[in-house]
Amino acid sequence: MSDNCSEKRERTFTEELEVAANEVVDTVKDLIAQGNVRRIIIRRPNDEILLEIPLTAGVAVGSVVAIFAPILAAVGALAALLASVKIQVVRVKDVGED
Repeated sequence: MSDNCSEKRERTFTEELEVAANEVVDTVKDLIAQGNVRRIIIRRPNDEILLEIPLTAGVAVGSVVAIFAPILAAVGALAALLASVKIQVVRVKDVGED
C-alpha cells in the first residue's frame, strides 16, 4: 500500500535591499508584516553586520510587530548614525511535491 500524501517543503531564498537610513524602520516593519520572512539582517554598506533579527513562522502579525518594538527602536537608533544600510532578507516559500 503506497501513501500518496503530498508533502510540504520549504525553500529559502535571500534578497538584499539598499535602504536610506530614514526608511529603515518602515522597511523592517513592512518585512515583518509580510509573514514569509524568516530572518532580517541589517548591515553597514561595507557588509559588517549591525543587527540580525530571526523571525518565527506562524506568529500573528500584530503581535510580532509589538514584540519587536524595542528592536525597531534600536534599528532606528543605528540607522541614525548611517546614511544608508543594506537589509538582507531571508524568505521562505512552501513548495509542494508534484
